[in-house]
This record gives sequence, structure tokens and C-alpha cells, in this order.
Amino acid sequence: MALGVLAQYRMATTEQMHRVIAPAVRIEQTRRRLARLRGEGLVCRITLPQAGRTRVWFPTSYGVQLACEWPEMRGHRPSRTVSDPTAVRLKAGHTLTVTETALVFLEDARRRGDMCEPLDWIPEVHHPTGSGEVVIPDALLYYRRGPTAGGNGAMLRAFVEVDRATMGPERLAAKLTAYERLHRYVPVVPGRRPTLQEPAIEEWRRRYPLFPGILFVLDGTGPAGAENRISALRAGAGLLATSRFRYDVPVLAAPLADLLQHGPSAPVWRPVHDPDQRVHWTGSSSSGPTR
Repeated sequence: MALGVLAQYRMATTEQMHRVIAPAVRIEQTRRRLARLRGEGLVCRITLPQAGRTRVWFPTSYGVQLACEWPEMRGHRPSRTVSDPTAVRLKAGHTLTVTETALVFLEDARRRGDMCEPLDWIPEVHHPTGSGEVVIPDALLYYRRGPTAGGNGAMLRAFVEVDRATMGPERLAAKLTAYERLHRYVPVVPGRRPTLQEPAIEEWRRRYPLFPGILFVLDGTGPAGAENRISALRAGAGLLATSRFRYDVPVLAAPLADLLQHGPSAPVWRPVHDPDQRVHWTGSSSSGPTR
């Protein structure tokens, strides 16, 4: 599991790995497991100079190759692995925040008795939109509500975008245009026309029964900055008002600080088309915000 998580998440600190794979045991056991994997050439580590010299673990190319042969990883081969220490240092800020966001959902599911396993968080899944363009969310989340949530095991799916305020609000809002393009993209097969027996369908329907909801997790800014980014998302959503996308796909935003303090199942999410509301990301039924 430790190797599979690192191959899929790309990197994690020692403490994050402990919380993902073995929170019920002493952290020393997690350290020994990682040390064994390192000794076998499957993982490596760097030490960040800041934050108390935090150790960051990442898989080697051999480790990724081995992990991706497992049935649990089949079909989810990481698109962009990072096995070079310099590249890990450059990408650590964003990637470790994405890993922390994964933990927010994993730990909340454990508390609630819902089903969300470590490998149900899949970073950077490619979704083609034609003309060589793709949509790559920071993560695709699979989450099954348990009996305690009253959802009768409803399966929820969400595209998660983790924003660390490293780009302008307008560029953040432009991601909605890309998701709208994915929502309506129908691939064209050269020399083949749709028929009644085989009608043309949107590409996303080949993967999902319903288009996943979109969750924007905001970090790296205070309350005023979060308000600016949510306002930009609202403006971006307004530009899509004539599209089915606006009505078919729930788009929610919340600061990571709120998720850490209250948990993602709390009503801390704001619909970008009506940010004065506060809603649960899981909705009140199986047809709620995310599907």
C-alpha cells in the first residue's frame, strides 16, 4: 500500500504517509516500512530545508513500474511521475497540498463510516477534449456514502482542483471553460458516421455514468483572497449560462482551512453560481452536488 500510494500520489511527507496507510499504529512503524522500501530501491526521499526539515518521499522509476503492474493500479498509471529529487523540490508545494487535500477526504470518510480508500484518490487523470487538448484535474475522487450518511451506498465522483493562489483569479475561472468543453466533447471517428444503433456520445460517458461534480479547494490566501477567487469563479460560471453544463454539473468552492477545521462533509462549500449558500458537497441525496 505504501508503494501504491506514493506511485499514485507522486509524493508525501512521512506524517502524511502515516495518516494514509497506518494511522492506528505508531509512526515509527511507518518510518521502518518506508526505510525498507528505500533499501529495495522502490522509493527515495528528500529533505526540505524549511518546515523543520520535513522528509518528502517519492517513488523511483522502478517503484512506479512495479506498482503499476498490480491489479489495483491497472488503468491508473500515473501520467507524469516525478522521480528526480530536483523536480520533487520544485513540485513539492503544490503536490503536498494535493496530498493533504486527499487526507481531508480520507480521514472524514473514516470518521463517518463512508467508503473512500487511499487509491480512490487518483491525481491527474487525462480527459481529451479534441484538437490535442486535455483536461487534467488535480485529482479524481471516488467516494461511497455509507449507511450512516443515509445515502444507501450512493457512489459520488468529483473532479478536485487545488488552487494555491499561484495564478490570477481569471485563469482559475478559465478552468470552467475547459470543463464545459469536456462536458460537450463528442469524439469524431474519421470515415464513420453515427447511427441509431451507435449514436455519437460524449467522451466522458465512456468513463462515468454521470459527469462528476467539480470541487475547487482554495489555499494560499486569506478570506479576502478566497472571496476574490470565488467571485471570479462566479463570473466564469455566468459566461456559461446558456450551456447545459451550468445546470447539469455542480461546481463548489471552499477554503482548505475550512475543510481542515470542520471536515469536508460539513456545509462549508459554496456553489459558484450562488456563493451566498453553504452546502454539503455530498448533497442530501444520491443526486446531490457530486455524482
